[in-house]
Amino acid sequence: MSRGTQGTRRSQRNVVYRAVTVYGRPFQTFQLSRRFVTPYDGPYNPASAIGTQVDVTVIDRDTGVPLDIHHHRGRSYVAGRPGTRYAIRISNRTGERVLAVMAVDGVNIVTGQTADWSQGGYVLAPWQSYEITGWRKSDREVAAFEFTSLPDSYAARTGRPHDVGVIGVAVFNERIARPVPAAPPQVYRSDGAKSESDAGNTARDELAEKSGAEQRASADAAGRAMAPQPAERLGTGHGAREHSYASATAFVRRSASPREVVSIRYDRWENLVRAGVIAQFGLGEPRAFPKSARNDGFVPDPPAR
Repeated sequence: MSRGTQGTRRSQRNVVYRAVTVYGRPFQTFQLSRRFVTPYDGPYNPASAIGTQVDVTVIDRDTGVPLDIHHHRGRSYVAGRPGTRYAIRISNRTGERVLAVMAVDGVNIVTGQTADWSQGGYVLAPWQSYEITGWRKSDREVAAFEFTSLPDSYAARTGRPHDVGVIGVAVFNERIARPVPAAPPQVYRSDGAKSESDAGNTARDELAEKSGAEQRASADAAGRAMAPQPAERLGTGHGAREHSYASATAFVRRSASPREVVSIRYDRWENLVRAGVIAQFGLGEPRAFPKSARNDGFVPDPPAR
């Protein structure tokens, strides 16, 4: 592997690292510098970050506030607003460098390829955090992430709409050469068919089943007519370009498979409510202290049977 180079000038605001080949596949890796990134200095909110090797958070850049994570049926979701710029904040929770191969809507945010674990990503130093704000365009620019309608998303505009609505991070540990004690020279090599049931139904049973199916279809049609139609799904657009300077280095993965994969799905608030991801509460009288118990400090009565 050829040795990479890293810029040392303090004027560089975004340091990019390129690795040459890992497991026979070329890829690029990038790392953001402290000056370019806008670190989030507010209180840590575990409801807005997920991950074990790394913490992944989606930040609303217009307000600077992390979007809450909503968990539903084993998946994680955030609610976005059309037209809002966002950033992906990633924090290394380990004492060693890690590579984060990152994708938005099934597209690698560094290379623009349909996402695959073997591709390039961002390198994080031990315990460091970065806010990644856009699609990498060159070693000097990114195009801002912004929530937009699905047809206007970068993935849809490049003919790849099927995976719109998800942010993914695959985390790899670095292979580090460890010193070994002196020893005599040695040679090392790197290197169903579905089972069918009988019909057996009488004409009367078939007629009853047909009648029941017609009734269910009629009820479903009435329900669909009454239910609110879902709003158009969100995607991530290719926003305005922002400065982001670069240099290069090398990173060797410890394994071909990621140590951890983090996925965060996103959509409009109303669509997540409709899907049952976010509980919808009635619009009653606003309360000054909604989480405070409304009793006199003693044991309340149980619910009525």
